[in-house]
Amino acid sequence: TVQDRLAGPVSATVDDFVVRRGDGAHAYNLAVVVDDADQGIEEVVRGADLLDTTPRQAWLADRLGVAGPASYAHVPLVLGPDGTRMAKRHGAVTLREHLAAGWTGPQVLGALAASLQLPATDGDARPQELVAGWDLHRLPREPVVMAPVALRAAGEAG
Repeated sequence: TVQDRLAGPVSATVDDFVVRRGDGAHAYNLAVVVDDADQGIEEVVRGADLLDTTPRQAWLADRLGVAGPASYAHVPLVLGPDGTRMAKRHGAVTLREHLAAGWTGPQVLGALAASLQLPATDGDARPQELVAGWDLHRLPREPVVMAPVALRAAGEAG
């Protein structure tokens, strides 16, 4: 059982799982446990799609004798208009792509802020304004649907 800051207690039975794939690469659960421990990560914020794997990671950290994160928060995913995880197939998803499409940095930040239900002024936002209004518990509980640049007029921030 792990305590998630948004989802509350998350319990799961830890059964057999892959720690090293057939091609020799280390699997995700082992990689994140070792990486988090190596970097001294104390708080993990990941997508809600990874919530179910967190008890497995806590169990693995305990068995490896490494300190796991003290805090977890699993946030809703950003989805494209078709309801699937936002990806390149939806159009521009990176900052560079948005800037190339005519958005300004503050407009991109404002659109992201709006998706998180943070205050923004006229579609623009400054980081210092957003930090003042930040509250993890105000995040939406459901996935956020965003239309990428390819589906909007360049420079439109909504």
